[in-house]
Amino acid sequence: MNKKNTKRTIAMGIICMLLVAAASWYSITFNNSRLVEPMELSEYAFQVQDLPMIISGVLLVLYVLYLFILLVRAISVRKVRETATQTTRKISSKLGLLGFLGLAGFLGFWTYNIDKTIFPFIFFLFFGFFGFFYEGKMSNILMDERYKENRMRASTTANKISLTIIFISVLILGQGKFMGNLEYTLIAIIIIIALSIALNIFLSEYLLYHYDHEESCEESEE
Repeated sequence: MNKKNTKRTIAMGIICMLLVAAASWYSITFNNSRLVEPMELSEYAFQVQDLPMIISGVLLVLYVLYLFILLVRAISVRKVRETATQTTRKISSKLGLLGFLGLAGFLGFWTYNIDKTIFPFIFFLFFGFFGFFYEGKMSNILMDERYKENRMRASTTANKISLTIIFISVLILGQGKFMGNLEYTLIAIIIIIALSIALNIFLSEYLLYHYDHEESCEESEE
C-alpha cells in the first residue's frame, strides 16, 4: 500500500469515528437518544431525525469491511510477491497508525451499559495493526535464509505467548462466573482473545524486526 492510500485509509477511519461521535451527540441532544439508548426494533418507526445515526453506523460497518478486504488482499499479494521475487512486500510504516482503531474497543463498555451490545469489544483486534510499523521497516528486503529463520522464530514465539495467555485465561474463567456474572465472563473471554490475537500479530512483526536488527548490529561490530 503506497503512502497516498495509507493516508486515505487512516483519514477514512478518523472521519468514520468522528461521524459516529457527532451522530450520537445529535441523537442524545436533539432526538431523545433514539438508536443510542436501547429500543425494541419491532416497534421502530423511521424518522428523518434518525438519518445521522443510520448513515454513520452504515459508514462504520462499511469501513470495517473495507479494512477486512484490505487485510485479505494484502495477505494474498504478500504471498504472491514473496514467491515471485523473494522479497518482502513494500508498505509504509505509517500504516501502523491503524492500530489506534483498537481504541474503539473501549466503546464496548459504553454500548454494553446501554443495550447489552458487546460487538465493539472485537475492535481490540485492531491493536495488532501496530505491527505494520515494524513490517514497514522490513519492507522490500531480500528474504535470505537468515530472514526466513528469524521469521519462523518470531512467529513461533508470538504463537506461544498468545496461546499461553488464551489457555490460562480460559482455564481460570472457565472455573465459574467472573465477578458472579456469566455475561461478564463472556465479555472477559472476548476481550482476552481479541487482545491475544492482536498481540500475536504485533509480536510476529516486532520480534522479526528485533531479531534481524540485533543480528545486523552484531555483524557490524565484528
